[in-house]
Amino acid sequence: MVNMVPLPPPEPSLLLETTAALEARKIRFEINRFELPIGVQGLFGLIRHPGASLAVPITADGRVVVLRQYRFAVARRILEFPAGTLEEGEDPQASMERELAEEAGYSAARWDSLGQMLPCPGYSDEVIHLFLARDLKALSESPAGDEDEDLEVLHMTPAEFDACLASGDEALDGKSITAWFRAKQRLGL
Repeated sequence: MVNMVPLPPPEPSLLLETTAALEARKIRFEINRFELPIGVQGLFGLIRHPGASLAVPITADGRVVVLRQYRFAVARRILEFPAGTLEEGEDPQASMERELAEEAGYSAARWDSLGQMLPCPGYSDEVIHLFLARDLKALSESPAGDEDEDLEVLHMTPAEFDACLASGDEALDGKSITAWFRAKQRLGL
């Protein structure tokens, strides 16, 4: 079993000024002048993100619960694990428990941390908290999710999911690939 360690501590740049900002749903885009730790100053676009959680759900019979979800930014359906943006002050696991119920229709009795990941560190401060969710129980009725969610819940064996990753036939996102890699380490697959 692999233990996931936290990310190294930040080494912040000095914020000299914010020249522009735009608030959007769940994010804030800023154009800032920073002085980097090496002493260089520059203008940088930055997406401020409240963080997110993602879970790799595994059923009692060893199947992986995956979503095929429409994502407007790439104008296609992609395979990904249940995930969601943290509400202000929300605990990452509590967020993931809510999202697993809303998106996949399950609750989980066992949660293991798979660490954190930085999906777009060149322009975003988002941190995604990764979990392995086991001892799943199908909910008799799923809570209402976001009104813009367009998704299908799939159940695959680990071999089927690996084949899907390798084939290139499905669009996949990086956070799910990273989480699957870490889940396989934890599960000894």
